[in-house]
Amino acid sequence: MSRLLASLAPALALTLPAHADWPQFRGPTQQGHADGANPPAEWGPKRNVAWRTEIPGQGWSSPVVAGGRVYLTTAVPSGDGPKPDQSLRAVALDAATGKVAWDVEVFRQDGASAPGIHSKNSHASPTPLVVGDAVYVHFGHMGTARLSAKDGSVVWATRALKYAPVHGNGGSPVLAGGRLVFSIDGADRQEVVGLDPASGKVAWRTPRDANPGRTFSFGTPLVITVNGKEQVVSQGSDVVMGLDPASGKEVWRVRFTGYSIVPRPVFAHGLVVFSTGYDDPVLYAVRPDGAGDVTATHVAWTAKKGAPRNASPLAIDDALYCVSDSGLVTCFDAKSGKERWGENLGRAYTASPLYAGGRVYLLSEDGTGTVFTPGAGYDEVSTSKLGERALASPSADGPALYVRTAKAVYKFAGK
Repeated sequence: MSRLLASLAPALALTLPAHADWPQFRGPTQQGHADGANPPAEWGPKRNVAWRTEIPGQGWSSPVVAGGRVYLTTAVPSGDGPKPDQSLRAVALDAATGKVAWDVEVFRQDGASAPGIHSKNSHASPTPLVVGDAVYVHFGHMGTARLSAKDGSVVWATRALKYAPVHGNGGSPVLAGGRLVFSIDGADRQEVVGLDPASGKVAWRTPRDANPGRTFSFGTPLVITVNGKEQVVSQGSDVVMGLDPASGKEVWRVRFTGYSIVPRPVFAHGLVVFSTGYDDPVLYAVRPDGAGDVTATHVAWTAKKGAPRNASPLAIDDALYCVSDSGLVTCFDAKSGKERWGENLGRAYTASPLYAGGRVYLLSEDGTGTVFTPGAGYDEVSTSKLGERALASPSADGPALYVRTAKAVYKFAGK
């Protein structure tokens, strides 16, 4: 367990056990930490490649690793024309060999009626969640399903929560309080939803009641424990909320100005830290121990320089690291928000950073990997170039690093 998580153990509880696997977006800690992992610091098309498996179609869900398999989703066009139907699929790869264990269609999207998506999005962007034999896959407005990890067979699938997306889907689900929780932030509806993970039936729906100027967002909830009680922190346009995951009851909220939320919050030193998204992102640090609207009382600090629109923050010890869309890496004091240092890498970033083997791993949109050692200044370890577009966040498990590009999934292992 990293030094950060050890220091937070009394305050931070995770629904999923922290072990070597990487079973959900941002890993077992939900915050980008791969405890015990030691992936290679350098990689490339011909360096430390254990395997490379091409994935049909297009999808920007991040690869997750559990039980010796790698899981992801993709959308495969079916038919000709400018708006073909999309086969929304889940794929399992053997983590040792990269061979396809199973590949199943979960939903089919009618191309003629499908809404448009952003050029940096796909019809398969939310990351799967694996718990035991259950693989939960989410396709936003197109539906949610539970599959068998063994063979991909559908245990249940629901399309009961239709809404009008803007730019497509994005946010991933989380398991908390015995519920499968995710956010809906479309043109016509903004709410947080809890499903019964055994049946897929809706257990609760909590409206955001924020009335934002621009309604759409793509946030992934974060599970924390505050004063012995579990909370789900869910961020949408103009509001972040703390909810009781079992009932969906709102505990607290903080108002801000921002939309098209992509980064997942982090929890460090008793503070929930999040970015306000577009157009001009601001980092907020909030104490999650209040009740009701705590905007005026529980915001500990804010910071503007280096705040990301897409990549999630990364907390390590008493530091907070952010990479902006334009490649500015900024290190903040996690308790005060004071800037410690900044380094401009000069590349575009969407993928969230990860921490493994005492190193921070970044992946730019052009497929360039940058590794640095966290500390008092920017200390670069390596730069690696794949030469393929990359928007999905990398994953780590044991000695391996998993990277998804527009064409394939790579496993890198070695020195």
